[in-house]
Amino acid sequence: MLPVQIHLTLPPWLADVADASARYHTDEERVGLAIALSRHNVANGSGGPFGAAVFDGEGRLIAAGVNRVVPQACSVAHAEMMAYMAAQQRLQRFRLNEGGGRYILATSAQPCCQCYGATVWAGIDELLIGARAEDVESLTEFDEGPLPADWIGELQRRGIAVRRDVLREEARAVLASYGETGPSY
Repeated sequence: MLPVQIHLTLPPWLADVADASARYHTDEERVGLAIALSRHNVANGSGGPFGAAVFDGEGRLIAAGVNRVVPQACSVAHAEMMAYMAAQQRLQRFRLNEGGGRYILATSAQPCCQCYGATVWAGIDELLIGARAEDVESLTEFDEGPLPADWIGELQRRGIAVRRDVLREEARAVLASYGETGPSY
């Protein structure tokens, strides 16, 4: 019999790190949360060194995600994908900004080719990035895959503002630590 349901989970510690009652007003606070999620994910052995969070335009946390590829045996369980899916489920919309409102994705590292594609369709208005893809590839063994040569321009043409290098050194430190010790899950 073929599966008729797909079930992915986030680690139970996530709510201890991602404070749903707080307001995250600055880009640094938002990316700082994504980096904290990535750091905790590695420290707790619950996945890879990536974290992401979706916020509304008022700085309210809508959803958070961490990399769960290996623990969930699912190649799409990247931090951004998990955050998008959780936000879409919470808001009951496949395009977050459909029907009004502004939505922001903050991520500890530049989205890979898979998460880039999801970003085009997820309905966000702004993408905040910590580490760059070259940081991920030079500090770990991850392959980020191909992106369009002008990937930022492609997002901007679709109404998605991009800000890179937010707390880049903090994000790089998590990747470097992970790269030195290897997978812990």
